[in-house]
Amino acid sequence: MMPIEIKKDIYHVGVVDWNIRDFHGYSTYKGTSYNAYLALDDKKALFDTVKKPFCGQLLHNIRKVVDPRSIDYLIVNHVEMDHSGSIPEVIEAIQPEKVFCSTMGKKALEAHFGSQRWPLEVVKSGQEISLGSRTVRFLETRMLHWPDSMFSYIPEEKLLISNDAFGQHWATSETFDDQVALSELMRHAAKYYANILLPYSPLVQKLLATVSESGLEIETIAPDHGIIWRSQPKAILEAYDTWSRQESQAKALIIYDTMWHSTEKMAHAVASGLAEEGVSYKVLSLKHNHRSDVMTEVLDSRALLFGCPTLNNGMLPTMADMLCYLKGLKPANKIATAFGSYGWSGEAVKLITQQLQEMKLDVLEPGLRVQYVPDHEALAQCVELGRQVGRAVKESTP
Repeated sequence: MMPIEIKKDIYHVGVVDWNIRDFHGYSTYKGTSYNAYLALDDKKALFDTVKKPFCGQLLHNIRKVVDPRSIDYLIVNHVEMDHSGSIPEVIEAIQPEKVFCSTMGKKALEAHFGSQRWPLEVVKSGQEISLGSRTVRFLETRMLHWPDSMFSYIPEEKLLISNDAFGQHWATSETFDDQVALSELMRHAAKYYANILLPYSPLVQKLLATVSESGLEIETIAPDHGIIWRSQPKAILEAYDTWSRQESQAKALIIYDTMWHSTEKMAHAVASGLAEEGVSYKVLSLKHNHRSDVMTEVLDSRALLFGCPTLNNGMLPTMADMLCYLKGLKPANKIATAFGSYGWSGEAVKLITQQLQEMKLDVLEPGLRVQYVPDHEALAQCVELGRQVGRAVKESTP
């Protein structure tokens, strides 16, 4: 990837990772990028680095713009290793006067790399440094999504360098939002939010309020992953407002796995009941849909119906995996229930229901169990379960 000038004398010098397919449980089937930014002024500043295997590419990109030794400052907005992995090599290459980070960033750097003789300087929210004709203002964003996270804002350019917020895991040869289809861009942004930032939604709301109250003018948002928002930053800010409120549509998800197709038959009968109530739905088999893609659909769904047969007095591993993943992401404002077939013990529905209750979802109990293969009467009960959920969705969705 060539350096791209995103503002006069401010360059994107990051790299594209075309081959990554898993990001700690998140399916990155279209790769990702590790974005870093270089500002040239009286003082030259590099904002973030890249994952360790890509350090050579980062330094190569920098050399196409300036001699790395001429860089004065390294600004570390986030210490997660996809952005900090190459910091030791970068510091060795550029020999910065100062390395700026948050209070928690300093602790994280020392925890990751030991007590180095690096010129670390802690900055706090509202603090500014001068590059010459430009200023960098820092905004701590703790737990979005690590304790060390912060934004860097350049007011003269109305440029927000937002580390992991507003990003997407998407490898492209394009750099800006107006160079790609907005609909696809928003799908990647939604998946990113659903799988990374959803549990921190209350903090996102506070951050958006802080930005609004401070009158921060934002013309361009440059995240550490994916596409830069230069034409429609308002679109992603509005989307984050909606997603962080956990607002739902009149939509239901049937999330299931099956052994001998009995639970699958139940799932389709439940779908018929939803259809009779005029509620939009998707039927998602866990054999064919990755947990992170299911989670993306959860983001704007009002109802979640989990179907699973009983295996060894428990549930199928795919369902256990999905529920564990879902619980960590803390969805809210959802109606939920469970259904499934069983042979002789039938614990799966009860166990799923317990987990849904622990997530503090609005659970319709006791769920629905059918022994062995569902007959006409059992399928009618499944249809009725779908109708019941459909009515609840309509009653609770504006």
